[in-house]
Amino acid sequence: MAEKIDEEKDTPTPVAEPQALPIPQGYRQGIVTAITVLLGFSLTFFRFWGFEASGDWTVASIIAAGTFVVAIVMQIIALFRSLRLEDDNQKEYRKTVGWFIASAVVLLVGLLIAVAVYAGVHT
Repeated sequence: MAEKIDEEKDTPTPVAEPQALPIPQGYRQGIVTAITVLLGFSLTFFRFWGFEASGDWTVASIIAAGTFVVAIVMQIIALFRSLRLEDDNQKEYRKTVGWFIASAVVLLVGLLIAVAVYAGVHT
């Protein structure tokens, strides 16, 4: 704990450190639900892309699949973070939301690549 020297008494007096603010009730459940919904979609689409989609594997389709894997790993990290006790702290919760949003952006990039590959736009 930080201490402040009282100049009149030359004795240290404790200074209160700011406490971590908890997140509002319901936020944690909301982010867990959002992550699991996106993770479920990602896994289902990855299964389709890897096993059911017609066509040959190309460099572009491998890049799309790799992007899906990265997004899925990021979503699992976000889910892990959201289930930790520390995520009740607003600062930690914001980091978890950042992981989740970043995973959604990576997934979107992968989907755009997949759409281009499936439509035959790739070279």
